[in-house]
Amino acid sequence: MRLRLLKVPVLPKLIKRVASTLSHRRARRKSTQPTPNRKAHNTSVSPTVDRNCPIVNMADGEPDYSSLPLTDRWVHKVWKVRKQAYEEAAKQFEITPDEYDPAFRPFNQDPSLWKGAVADSNVAAQSDGIAAFCAFLKFGGKECCVRSRGHVVTPIVEKGLVSTRPATKASSVEALLLLIELDAAGPIVEDILPAVSAKQPKVIAAALAALTTIFHSYGCKIADPKPVLKVLPKAFGHADKNVRAEATNLAVEFYRWLRDAMKPMFWGDLKPTQQSDLETQFEKIKTEPSPKQERLLRTQQAALARAPPPGAEEEVDDDDGIDEPVEVDAFDLAEPQDVISKVPANFHDNLASSKWKDRKEALEALFAVLNVPRIKDGDFNEINRGLAKCMKDANIAVVTQAAQCIEVLAKGLRKSYSKYRSIVMTPIMERLKEKKQTVADALGAALDQVFLATSLSDCLEEIISFLPHKNPQVKEGSMRFLVRCLRTTRDPPNKQEVASIVEAAKKLLAEGSEGLRSGGAEVLGTVMKIIGERAMNPHLEGLDDIRKTKIKEYFEKAEVKAKDKPKPAPAPVARGPPGGPKKMGGGAKKTAGTAKKAAPVAQEPASLAPQPTSRAAPGSKLGMPKSSGLSGLKAPQRRLGAPGIASPRRAPAAAAPLPLEEEEEDETPASPPQPKPRVGLGRGGLAARSLAKPTVPAVTPLAPSPPPSSGLTAIERAELEELRAANERLTKQVDEMRHERSKLMSEVQELKNHNAGLIEDHTRDVLSIKAKETQLVRARSDAEAAEQVNERLRRELERLKRALSRAEGLGVSSGIGSPGMTSPTPDDMGIYRDGANYPGARANRMSFASTFSEEKENGDAPHNYPRSKLSPDLRYGSGSSGRGSPARGFRSAAIDEGIGHNTGSATSSMAAGTGSNGAENWKRAAEVTSQLKARIEQMKAKQGFSRS
Repeated sequence: MRLRLLKVPVLPKLIKRVASTLSHRRARRKSTQPTPNRKAHNTSVSPTVDRNCPIVNMADGEPDYSSLPLTDRWVHKVWKVRKQAYEEAAKQFEITPDEYDPAFRPFNQDPSLWKGAVADSNVAAQSDGIAAFCAFLKFGGKECCVRSRGHVVTPIVEKGLVSTRPATKASSVEALLLLIELDAAGPIVEDILPAVSAKQPKVIAAALAALTTIFHSYGCKIADPKPVLKVLPKAFGHADKNVRAEATNLAVEFYRWLRDAMKPMFWGDLKPTQQSDLETQFEKIKTEPSPKQERLLRTQQAALARAPPPGAEEEVDDDDGIDEPVEVDAFDLAEPQDVISKVPANFHDNLASSKWKDRKEALEALFAVLNVPRIKDGDFNEINRGLAKCMKDANIAVVTQAAQCIEVLAKGLRKSYSKYRSIVMTPIMERLKEKKQTVADALGAALDQVFLATSLSDCLEEIISFLPHKNPQVKEGSMRFLVRCLRTTRDPPNKQEVASIVEAAKKLLAEGSEGLRSGGAEVLGTVMKIIGERAMNPHLEGLDDIRKTKIKEYFEKAEVKAKDKPKPAPAPVARGPPGGPKKMGGGAKKTAGTAKKAAPVAQEPASLAPQPTSRAAPGSKLGMPKSSGLSGLKAPQRRLGAPGIASPRRAPAAAAPLPLEEEEEDETPASPPQPKPRVGLGRGGLAARSLAKPTVPAVTPLAPSPPPSSGLTAIERAELEELRAANERLTKQVDEMRHERSKLMSEVQELKNHNAGLIEDHTRDVLSIKAKETQLVRARSDAEAAEQVNERLRRELERLKRALSRAEGLGVSSGIGSPGMTSPTPDDMGIYRDGANYPGARANRMSFASTFSEEKENGDAPHNYPRSKLSPDLRYGSGSSGRGSPARGFRSAAIDEGIGHNTGSATSSMAAGTGSNGAENWKRAAEVTSQLKARIEQMKAKQGFSRS
């Protein structure tokens, strides 16, 4: 037993010693053999080298494997040999000039070599193998990535990412990022996802960390997050805390890019504690700005290299996704759900119920079914008809709930909802008359989602039709909706749509409401932001400076997503060849150009045309005078209407065969002159033949259309082809000019219509101003007349007041026949005075008569004053002597008092009058006083009515 135990450890040492001795002997034998000369070595066949036969290095005694091929060393059983092969390959990749270098060929032909390199059993060799793979991808290009990624992703995830060496882990992550950079992220993420279900927790954690790095570097626009979000809840339910921590990091990274749009994908599968923990993490990064792609794909790098410098006007194409915020919503991430089968069976019955609570409950149940991120397309016609009918409901709660249902349905269907737009859009816009803000907000949100499902062109006609609505609320709501559409649309409107929008907005500028006027200016400013100031200037002609300033303010602060890109400059009109219409006017230039044009067409037949052995056929060119041949080809030029097009046969190159033709004519016996032939064009001739045929390729010989065809020479065919080409060019130019003319005429007509409308508006304004001026003049004249009437009535009233005061003073006196009694003066008794009784009576009567005549002139007829209210002179006849007047006694007394100046006669006459008719005169005076009082009251009442 002792001998056996001692021999066991000694045996390997003996074997090693014997092997080394044998190798040294073999090396000595090779060194003692004579080496052949250089020529003999070059001509001799090199012996085959055994991959397992090392070459001994005499300096240190170690075998040298450098003479083996790289691919043999790549799979060698000695790890040092493999490690040296990895290092050598990495150096070769670095010094290659391009991706087509032969150094990449062996690995592209056999990409499975990389599977052993990245998963080498020796950790040192593995580190160099993954580094070599990174160099292979970095300098190799897309082909190296596509061929090798199917062999390396899984080994890198299972062996490289879990390595204990930091350099190996860093190289593994870099290799995954390079695989995505060269092509796409989809295949790489797809190969990483199976590792999330691995048995070892460290592999799961490493895979989640790699996914976090990928999405952090490239973002959710390059790498699709949907497959990862589906498996993320499984990682949150793992027992290992490291796995859960990496899952949390990945969820936070998703939140940076997607925000709340990521929650519908996996939020319901998490526990409440996990949700609260994630919400805490989300709160920390809510204030961070939107992330940007940190690492660019090779295609993006190439686009960035081709981009102009920062000072240039051009920008990098948006499709490259460089420095552009990512807009990802739940619709792009969610899977379509079938909601039609979940709609309650009694939905339509409840919606038609007479009780508003039943209708509201039916809509609430429908809203709960439709409120999903993405809806599977189906037949929603009946549902939309019912919702459109609810827009006319008398209960605003039903209207609001129906609008919310339309909003979530359009949001879940997106573009598939466009076919239902015509059903719901008009009822919603008619309901905009509601003044309650909550209802208006719900209707506006529904309209916005309907618009996002369609386009501006689809909705514009209905919006324009509601802008001149009679209801101000509908008009303002339609205007606000149009502004939101212009801000969110990505397709700029065409010229016709811009014209209709501008016309409708200009009408809003003339509205009486400030909100509508500002809305019209906002619409015009937003349109200007889309199409540009230069394109908008013609539409703003005729507006005053105040409105233009307001429009400019809205233009400066408007934010739109659609930009009307300037159209590329039209291609220049195809010019004719050097022998074309503009260069064929005559002279050397025309000749040279025609020769150049005719040369390539006449390559084949030109060698046969000038043969001297050929004889003229009965209609050929050789049997006719030269002038007739040229004159027969001039008619098409006159038909084309281009005087600059000359026959290319006049060129010297085309006239080269003429000497041969003269020799032929000399040799040929004289023959009677033949009629002028049509040179192979049949009985119609070249002038009668249509030149508007499609151009025949120059290589294909023209087939003569009429049957009897005399042969055409190469020059004649070239001329015919050139004339046809010129005819086609001219025809195209005429068509283009006609089209352009029609466009210009339509624009002129539009401008004329616009001008006529402006003239009509101006005329209407001038007429309204003149009418207002006329009304003002009439009002002024009426006011002056009223002032005159008031003044006249005031004077009359004052006079009547004085007369009343005198009459009352007369009645209160102690007695008419008493000695202290004083008779009224003629002025006090002016309303009773007679023209024959006192000298000043005529003037007073004329004053009253003039007043009465003035009243009659101004429309106040005498019948307006009742006879009982007039003065006694007018009531009993203005020409009477006053004998019928009840105040006869007063007048007689006054006259006697004025005529007789003696005291005795006055006393006697007063006593006589008093004694005989005292009682009768007193009654008459009282009657006159009462009449005066009644008249004064009526005049006061009339004066107060006129003032009121």
